[in-house]
Amino acid sequence: MSDGVEICIDPWPTDAELAALSSAAWGHHEGDGFDFQQVLGRSLCHVAAYSDDRLIGFVNVAWDGGMHAFLIDTMVHPEFQRRGIATRIVRAASQEARRRGAEWLHVDYEPHLEDFYRGCGFRPTLAGLIRL
Repeated sequence: MSDGVEICIDPWPTDAELAALSSAAWGHHEGDGFDFQQVLGRSLCHVAAYSDDRLIGFVNVAWDGGMHAFLIDTMVHPEFQRRGIATRIVRAASQEARRRGAEWLHVDYEPHLEDFYRGCGFRPTLAGLIRL
């Protein structure tokens, strides 16, 4: 694209790249030594955004092995936020999940993200959650 951001389906960022991005995007990361590769290996797909070979955005699509997929870990580096990158990676993940046979794509989010996810095509539903 003309903005210099490349969207990639199923790249394999290193654990260090993913930890650095999550730390920048969320102010924390999964913890030193977290094995992101094990998580990615179980995913239906994952999508990344790169700028000059630097990982700047990421989203993972977990799944149940059947018709349900789950969007998790949507993140964009703060230096690149508010440029439509998150929307692009979420839409790419949605399209790829559909292409791979998922019929439903679920996402959980905090209230301040409702407009973003609505803009990506999600509609609110009732759900339940239990902390284990």
